[in-house]
Amino acid sequence: MRLKGKKIAILAENMYQEMELWVPYYRLKEEGAEVAVVGTGAKSYASKIGYPVNADVSAEEVRVADFDAVIIPGGYAPDMMRRSPAMVRLVKDAFQKGKVVAAICHAAWMLCSAGVLKGKTATCYHSIKDDLVNAGARYVDQEVVVDGNLITSREPRDLPAFCREILRALEKSS
Repeated sequence: MRLKGKKIAILAENMYQEMELWVPYYRLKEEGAEVAVVGTGAKSYASKIGYPVNADVSAEEVRVADFDAVIIPGGYAPDMMRRSPAMVRLVKDAFQKGKVVAAICHAAWMLCSAGVLKGKTATCYHSIKDDLVNAGARYVDQEVVVDGNLITSREPRDLPAFCREILRALEKSS
């Protein structure tokens, strides 16, 4: 129970990538963290293949002080997430307060919209690397990149490294 007492937000919207939401969700719970699924306002969201996830709370109802970390799964959900000012604000505020912010795959779109990439080294799914670079980041093609409180990964096959670094960062933030 390495993360007992830690509170984690995992963001959700329609078209999320199943493994990129559920693997960190269960991995963090396994370590004793309290994990909340934070949505843009609906009660339930469908993954890219239709698998549902229920939101515990909406982004408008939470404060960054409620969490130790914000995890952003990919798929096409981040393109819809970034249309929610409350969700973008949650990511930006978490980053600015030094909380762990972790994004995988297309979740880098949320980092672009939150304006937190300038001067950072990060990775993402290769098809959106130009978005990352245009937002001011230095793109690298590796399974996981840690730059301060920002953790990024490329795709589902990188989930073991992604989760390992999230756990490591949360243990350090005790």
